[in-house]
Amino acid sequence: MILLVTPFLLQAIAMFFDEFYFHFRRELKTWERLGHPLDTFSVLICYFYLYTHSYSEMNLKVFIALAAFSCLFITKDEWVHKDVASAHENWLHAVLFILHPLCFLAAALVWRDNLIPHFILIQAVVLFLFMTYQILYWSIPWKKRLNP
Repeated sequence: MILLVTPFLLQAIAMFFDEFYFHFRRELKTWERLGHPLDTFSVLICYFYLYTHSYSEMNLKVFIALAAFSCLFITKDEWVHKDVASAHENWLHAVLFILHPLCFLAAALVWRDNLIPHFILIQAVVLFLFMTYQILYWSIPWKKRLNP
């Protein structure tokens, strides 16, 4: 059971450092302020699908397609990151790219075998809250408001 939860814990730690250390150290441009919540949304769709559909071979194929799309979609910002992010932040992104499909695999196993009741729902709620934070925090010009 711990092996199935470990990718989620590692991803949460990595996302925490990405968001609250690296992103706070530099200004996020419009592309990232829009793109990062969309990345989160692509993951949220996957977990929402798992939560709202019972396991079947067909539903597994749909989930794999959604997960594959998300895994490709989250790489869209790397063209921007190579110019604006530090080597440490880019390394952390590489770690996140490894953890992303591992989390989907673990979620699929939890879903298939119904191992941890409500785990998928908890993941979806946490992601929805994180996406809401991303939209609100990075949409409002806090720096301009605080330093007129």
